[in-house]
Amino acid sequence: MHLSYRWLQRHVDLAGISPEDVRTNLTLSTCEVEGLARFAPALSDVTVGFVAERAAHPDSDHLSICKVDVGAGELVQIVCGAPNVARGQKVAVATIGTTLGADFKIKKSKIRGQESCGMICSERELGLGDEHNGIWVLPDETPIGKRVADALDLVDWVIEIDNKSVTHRPDLWGHRGMAAELAAIFQRPLKALDTSLPRTGDWRPWEVRVETDDCPRYLALPIDGVRAERSPEWLRRLLLAVGQRPIDLLVDVSNFVMLDLGQPNHLFDRTRLAGRPIVVRKARPGERMQTLDAVERKLETDDLLICAGEQPVALAGIMGGEESKVAVETRELLLEVASFQPAVVRRTSARLGLRTDASARFEKNLSPTLALDAAGHLVRLLSAIQPDLVLPAPLADAGRWKDPARTVRVRPDIVRKRLGAPIADGEIVGILTRLGFGVTSSHGGLDVAVPSVRATKDISLEQDLVEEVGRIFRYGNVPEHRLEGSLAAPPVDRRRALVRKVEDRLAGVGRFRQTIGYSFVADALLAKLGLAELPHCAVINPVAEGLTRIRRAVAPSLLATVEHNRRHAKEVRLFELGKGYRPECAAQNGEPAEVHELVLLVAREPAAANARFDDNALAALRGAIDDLCFGLRLEAPAFAKVEHVDGAPYLHPGKTLAIRLGEHELGWLAALDPRVERELGLVGEQKSDVALATLFLDALLAAPVREKIYRPMPRFPGVKLDVALALPAAVAAEDVRVAIERAAKGLAGAIELFDVYTGPNVGPGRKSLAYHVHLESDERTLTDQDAQKFLQRVERAATELGGDLRKA
Repeated sequence: MHLSYRWLQRHVDLAGISPEDVRTNLTLSTCEVEGLARFAPALSDVTVGFVAERAAHPDSDHLSICKVDVGAGELVQIVCGAPNVARGQKVAVATIGTTLGADFKIKKSKIRGQESCGMICSERELGLGDEHNGIWVLPDETPIGKRVADALDLVDWVIEIDNKSVTHRPDLWGHRGMAAELAAIFQRPLKALDTSLPRTGDWRPWEVRVETDDCPRYLALPIDGVRAERSPEWLRRLLLAVGQRPIDLLVDVSNFVMLDLGQPNHLFDRTRLAGRPIVVRKARPGERMQTLDAVERKLETDDLLICAGEQPVALAGIMGGEESKVAVETRELLLEVASFQPAVVRRTSARLGLRTDASARFEKNLSPTLALDAAGHLVRLLSAIQPDLVLPAPLADAGRWKDPARTVRVRPDIVRKRLGAPIADGEIVGILTRLGFGVTSSHGGLDVAVPSVRATKDISLEQDLVEEVGRIFRYGNVPEHRLEGSLAAPPVDRRRALVRKVEDRLAGVGRFRQTIGYSFVADALLAKLGLAELPHCAVINPVAEGLTRIRRAVAPSLLATVEHNRRHAKEVRLFELGKGYRPECAAQNGEPAEVHELVLLVAREPAAANARFDDNALAALRGAIDDLCFGLRLEAPAFAKVEHVDGAPYLHPGKTLAIRLGEHELGWLAALDPRVERELGLVGEQKSDVALATLFLDALLAAPVREKIYRPMPRFPGVKLDVALALPAAVAAEDVRVAIERAAKGLAGAIELFDVYTGPNVGPGRKSLAYHVHLESDERTLTDQDAQKFLQRVERAATELGGDLRKA
């Protein structure tokens, strides 16, 4: 939101207070000021000139050669292409060296062979509007040689406010509300503003029928004898300063009142209304209307409409209709000023993607009392410019509204205690009074009358008034106090601590990237993964089309991103910490059971045919899980082949492993089913090797932490052996490792699988697993005899597993 420093001065005297002071004090007491910039900075460098001579360019039918007096003693020759330039005009001249805009610097040049030493400017070139058909002609009394900004008193500053910092303050969405804040901060009086309605005619008030409680108040007032002419310069400049494009007097006055008081309003061309009365109602099924931006809107039954008879003429609180808009020929108006329920305006605005200055203000819950002030303010402004306008009928006031003003009691002792500052009772009363509150002393406390504009959303509790006193008193003025008393250590949240360790380990050593996805999933994705028949919680109001279910597990959310991410990288390593929701396991209160999960995913290019056995996504993910357990100081997990995992039909039936930590079921690890790969578009040029795993956080929390045992370096030489076992293909590598460890009888220092072979040398349905084995003892040097005994025990173990020991 933008504020004009000059505009603020219409409501409060800021003499002796610079724009920088305003910025600093608003930031310290009221809201965050994001920026402060001079309005139309080129005006400070452009000079008032007088066109002393004008002649046609000898080599052009549209250029003029002008001799311009800029107060420097000599006439300056300027070649000008504007059709309206003439001798005797006062104009805005950018002399050599002047910079217009960001980087347009005026230089001496030749135009069609004639020297030009400057530029006569249009309003658009100076940032004062869209007029570009001709030069800007200044008033005759403008002094030659002065800077244009000083000569026409156009110096202004634009203050940019962070909208988020005033979301709770509907009264601050207009210049008068901000001026009231400055009046309180700088202890200056707020100037009076006459918003009373002038005398009206004796017609019957315009008939208004409000058919819904979503419109607490609706005012309608006919206005005759108006003209859609150019607005006065002061009005145009103020609107331009805050980024509002001037259009014509009727539209400009309407916008001015909204930006001045913060209350939106709308002007209908009364002759273009389809009928009477004005009806405020909800849209009907299938109803449509065309808004001012010439877009036809498909309406829903939750949308609020303003209708002339049966014909929709405005989308309440958002935008007027195209058919009833004011135009050059408009002479008869119907003024609308209303208040609408914030949630209704916000919902329609969000659904249509149509956010306007009006909807932004109605969303903040404006007081219904402000509507009458806005109506009077608009009529008085318009009548001051066009004195012959007529109000043929009294104001129509419809709707079931009540004044939100309330009284809140505050105790000075509580103010001092909460702020930690010795603020006297009189100072508390003074601050609240300057802020527009009515204050009455009563039984050791203060009864504070909260004005309507502060009561809808902002002030309702004693604590709110304590904050009001504190921000004007300034928190920086609160004296320092030594903190006394004992502080209890906060309880440790084990789950949160675990999550942080998991995130650090995976993002660091594991080189994974964390994702945070919606808990909502699309029906189409569920169908692709074979999950459509499983029970899911339904979403009543989806945040996006198609996201109608709540996920049972986190894995589908991660799978939904694979195809997109694989397009940008040869290997993708992702993890997500989140919850799945199981409606069939509902608690006694009916809420679905929540399952806290860690899901990891690796997607990469498929390995070449002659690659190592562990050059694949499944092996990479298994290594990441081993490392994670190591980093969490847990025992090494055990992996066992399983046929399927309940609730996960998208896993490869021959490449699925259950993960255990001692007695705890930790989760599962699997490759993606080829059918699902096709459904997700991971075939063809985008073919991917995808593996994913789910670990249950509760199981990780329950797993015992491994005690660190430091062993001295071996004192005696060990023995290194390579053993290869030919086994049935169904035998798990983990079972083989355990068998080798038993055969070592406590002498195994390390056992590492380094090769997996299938082929004619081992026969069909069989495989060869080769291990590096390091034997060592803390008591003696191992001999060849120890190695032979070990190999004999390994051979017997291989036989028990249905295979044999391969020998060189």
